[in-house]
Parts: sequence; structure tokens; C-alpha cells
Amino acid sequence: MTKDDPNMRAAVIYEHGAPEVLKLEEDFPKPTAGPGEVILRVGASSLNYHDVFTRRGMPGIKVPMPMIMGIDVAGTVAELGEGVEGWKIGDRVLVDPVDREGKRGLMGEMVHGGLAEYCRAEAHSLVPVPDEVTLEQAAALPVAYGTAYRMMMVQGQIKKGERVLILGASGGVGTCCVQLAKSVGAEVVACASSQEKMDRLKDLGADDCINYVEEDIAKAVYSRYGKPHRHKPGNGVDVVINFTGGETWARCMRTLRPGGRILTCGATAGYDPKTDLRFIWTYELTIQGSNGWKREDLHKLLEMVAAGELTPMIDTVFPLEASNEALALIEDRKVFGKVVVTP
Repeated sequence: MTKDDPNMRAAVIYEHGAPEVLKLEEDFPKPTAGPGEVILRVGASSLNYHDVFTRRGMPGIKVPMPMIMGIDVAGTVAELGEGVEGWKIGDRVLVDPVDREGKRGLMGEMVHGGLAEYCRAEAHSLVPVPDEVTLEQAAALPVAYGTAYRMMMVQGQIKKGERVLILGASGGVGTCCVQLAKSVGAEVVACASSQEKMDRLKDLGADDCINYVEEDIAKAVYSRYGKPHRHKPGNGVDVVINFTGGETWARCMRTLRPGGRILTCGATAGYDPKTDLRFIWTYELTIQGSNGWKREDLHKLLEMVAAGELTPMIDTVFPLEASNEALALIEDRKVFGKVVVTP
């Protein structure tokens, strides 16, 4: 495709449904920049489970069709719209995909995202990518690492010496949670579904791992760290990271010491789990929610990656024509870290 070609390659959905609704288009209309907008030559777009939900369809959310998914996008500026200042052609940038001004909606859900050769973005949503950070690393950050950073560091205030139990530790959010907890000197107990994932989590810094397929999480914590008791504050764990919900919710609550807290930023395994109020009031537990990220969180994450203080874990990098295969890895939960598509 030449620079002046009006079309581009893109992975597109025209309806909700099974994996086959995602189609590779060879001649999808290329976007043009309006006032205050830029066009990016997409260097990388990372996938999230939210993209699976978008493809399937979500109750109460009407996605305009056709739609190019891909919330997380990094690339180089290829075109400047009228009135855009502070950016030039060739700048390496990350897009903050959240509509902070309430005009367009989430990228990859309400406006076209990164599963294409080119992508339109508001100039005010751009974040510069340091030279030390690859576009693949930058694209891995917003949804997963941005969410993890706000939950762990801003809302949760994880501290040195705390024992932190992390469910879903091998995914994008989870691998970031492991690294962030270790960065402040916390003790990390990571939960995963296989020995291979547990080995990799230990390489990442986890102090201990629980295979939740073979062991009951609560019983595993009791055997290692003692059963929590109102008069034995050293038993159990200080913090539980649970963004899965579902059947894990009530069980992990039993692992917390008196005054412990649960941090949550999602519900990938079910949003209406059973709970047990006895543990909340008896042990004076705190449940702390965290929603998304702020722009300053992305700046901080890029600084950490550039300084070598944080490494985005990328499982696999796929070409655009393999977008379905990439999304299948996310849907089947067969990943360690992030899945990235490079158009």
C-alpha cells in the first residue's frame, strides 16, 4: 500500500458472534485526520479480554458497526489534522484509549481501534513513547498495566513487607501486579493453572505459587501461612488481588488476616459471586475497587519501562492476518502476559 492509497488492511467485525465474525479486509477505508486529530501508522496493538466481549456483544452496549477492535494502540504519527500542535510526523506515541472528554467513547469499542494499518486518534490523547521503550511494550500498557498500576499503587497502596495473594497472576494484569508488588518489597503468592506458568511467575519474582487447579486456594494458604485468626494477626495474607470474581471470591476472602483487604478491578469469571459477610465483619476486611487508569499512570508506567524497573510481559506477537488466532489465545486463557498484533 502506498502513502496515498485511500484504503488499508484491517481486521473488522460487522456483527457480534463467534470468532469467525472477525474478518480481514484488504481494502477498508483509511481514516483521515479532522481538526484536533492525528492519523497513526499502527506499530502495535495489544489485545485484552474486553476485545472478546466486544466481539461477542455486551448487554447494554451498542457497538457501531463495522468496528475495528484493539483498544491499546502505539505507533508513529503519519498525518496531522488542522490545529494540532506539539506533535510532528514520525513521533512515536501511545494512545490513551479512554475518551477523557466524553465525545467519542472507548477506542476499539465505539471508535475504530488498532487492528489496522492506520488509526485515527485525538491529539490530546497521545502520550510520547521514550526511545528506550518499543512500540510493542508501549501497546501492552494501557488496559492491563494501567489498570494494575492504579489498583496496586494508587488505590491499594501496597507496602513493603505485606503478603499479597494474586489471582489470575499469569495474565496481562496479573504479571504487572506481580512486578509492582515486588518493586515495593511485598511478598508475592501467585496463583496459576499450570506448573509452567508457576515457574515463569517465580522467574518474574513471585515468592510462592499456588496451582488453583490442583489445590484449594484457601487450604493452600492455611498450610503455608496459617489459618487467619482474630488473635493471630501473622497468619494468612494481608492483601488479595481478585479481578476474576466468580467462585474464587468467597474462598479467597477466607485467606485474609484481620484488617486485610481485597483489591478488585474486574470480574472476568463472574460479576455476581457468592460472598460471606461473616468474614467481612468478623475480620474487619476492606474491599477496595479500582476502575481503569489515569493519564498520569501511563506516563509513570512508560518511565518505569524506560528505566528498566518494569518489563511488559509479551506472550506472543502476531501479524494482522492472524488476529483471530491472537484473540483465541486471550479467549482460551492460554497466555502468559500480553498478546500483541503488529499490523
